[in-house]
Amino acid sequence: MLKKSLVLMGISAAFFAQAQDISVIRNTAEVYSGNPIVGSAKFNAMAGANGALGGDANSLLTNPAGLGVAISGEVSGTLSITGNKNSSSRAGATITNTQTGGDLGNAGGIIAFPLMTESAWKFINIGVNFSNQSLDNVVESPGNANLIAGLPDGQASLAGHGYSRYGNLSKMSFGVGANYNHSVYIGAGLNFFNSSINQGDRLAFQMLNNNYIDFFDKQDSPYYERSSGFSASLGVIGKLSPNFRVGASIETPTFWNIDRDYSFYNDPDYGNGTGIESRKFNSPLKATVSAAFVANKNFSLNVDYTLGLTKPDYKVNTTLERELNDFFKENYKNQSEVRVGAEYRVQQFRVRGGYSYLSNPLDALTITRFDDGASVGNQSYNNLILSDRNLVSFGVGYDFKSFFIDASYQNVSSKYSNPYMRGMIGDYFDSAYYSTQSNSIFENDAYAVSNVKNSINNFFITVGWKF
Repeated sequence: MLKKSLVLMGISAAFFAQAQDISVIRNTAEVYSGNPIVGSAKFNAMAGANGALGGDANSLLTNPAGLGVAISGEVSGTLSITGNKNSSSRAGATITNTQTGGDLGNAGGIIAFPLMTESAWKFINIGVNFSNQSLDNVVESPGNANLIAGLPDGQASLAGHGYSRYGNLSKMSFGVGANYNHSVYIGAGLNFFNSSINQGDRLAFQMLNNNYIDFFDKQDSPYYERSSGFSASLGVIGKLSPNFRVGASIETPTFWNIDRDYSFYNDPDYGNGTGIESRKFNSPLKATVSAAFVANKNFSLNVDYTLGLTKPDYKVNTTLERELNDFFKENYKNQSEVRVGAEYRVQQFRVRGGYSYLSNPLDALTITRFDDGASVGNQSYNNLILSDRNLVSFGVGYDFKSFFIDASYQNVSSKYSNPYMRGMIGDYFDSAYYSTQSNSIFENDAYAVSNVKNSINNFFITVGWKF
């Protein structure tokens, strides 16, 4: 156990004492409660702002009423290349980790059916959209020679820590939209989600007597989650004038089923082994309002505002789900996002740009932590685990009449405080760290905290066909 320690205090700290690891909180808010941000290159270049513009299958990512805006059919596919860079700093040292990969980011299509009647209903359109994004995120934090642990084989200094997450999240949407007299558009969609996550939480200690490095895994980690969920969405767009449009949509909570395989250690009956468990989880209900200005066929501007109306909620099977719900009730803020995007056309050439701001979903939290000199104290953080996110994007495109090609770039940035290393064995829970190399157990009742700067660089290329 570390030489210096202090019992955590407060409701937030009490929760951390029993949570299996910080990744539970991060993945709940970031993966299972977030929105996939990958659309076509056009959609991404405009920062996903199309809630009052619509016109293609990516409307299913914001407002399904946008399907009704289309007057012709279209199909497209998008290649995405993602680079996720984390720089974690502590005690004057920094470790940078980068994951880069490419995949099918988006595919979608829309079929427009003109109604050959005298009715004011002009079109009924059907759309399908598939969105896919990487969840890979590795944060490796430096060690600190001042943090000394007494292990069975002698004293050791903290050599480092790593949170590792690999996987992907996809969203498959089906929808229908209708056009009433080219002035009112309505739509509905069904959304089916799938995710896979490989998650790790590992400490490293260096023995002072021989420099041997011993690795310790958090109890019940690494773990692998396979999850599926569904939601439904409704939307409307109305023209206030030939140049101004407003839109509104609502998406139900995503109803998730989460299956987990995990590694456990030092069980009184089974020793070390693997286990399975299942959870049910509901993400927040979300609403979006939008406004668009279409000056002419050459320029358009769209603004979206999305707000979470409820809080994350687990079905209670054990004490852990109850404490998770208590934590989110106490410390989760209704997350909001503002997206602004514009497009300018010069004959067949297109130039696009956008900006998005996503708020931090967590309130300020107070924890007990070690400073760089290994002194212990309580400290409040307004960006613990997660923080605000800023996205800047731009892109270009060319329309060949029947065919089109688009390209775009996004930079997504955030800074947050990263807690790790705390783990205790209690009467009803075990969140300690275990080494299978030395058969050692590490317990500690305070956190180490690093400062993480995250930068994601995304590149997209879309090829499509109009018919």
